[in-house]
Amino acid sequence: DGKIYDAYVIYPKNHTNEANFVEYFVYQVMLDILENKCGYKLCIYGRDIYPGEDTVSEIEKRMQKSRRLIILLTRQLINCKEQAYDQHIALYNALIQNDTKVILLEMETIGTYGKLQESLRFIINQQGTIKWKEQHTVLPQSPNSKFWKQVRYHMPVTLKSS
Repeated sequence: DGKIYDAYVIYPKNHTNEANFVEYFVYQVMLDILENKCGYKLCIYGRDIYPGEDTVSEIEKRMQKSRRLIILLTRQLINCKEQAYDQHIALYNALIQNDTKVILLEMETIGTYGKLQESLRFIINQQGTIKWKEQHTVLPQSPNSKFWKQVRYHMPVTLKSS
């Protein structure tokens, strides 16, 4: 299908305690489970898109080469006044072009979705979110936990070479 990545990961990139947990989750937990244990290829800003590159065009190119978009929902992401560029492009691709499926991971209890932008609320109403219930655990997660099984259910089928 011409895609290089199984998923492009969108997460808040501000440096707060919450963002530090989210970065730990993205770079340690997600990579360990989805790439190392399940064989998926993720595209992550900071690892696959480097500072100094034409960020805007590289984000667009990487998203177009991804089969899924994973958005980590946090209070920080919701309360941020200016939405991240990658989130804008992701929602445009998912809703307008309708060519990329979105997986929403609710990293903490959001409560009401009223503050979310309308496009995110629409996706939540259509398919819901996958809730992270393990409270900021440091222990490595099992790929067979309920959370990771739900994530893998929404991911594309991996073609493992035997």
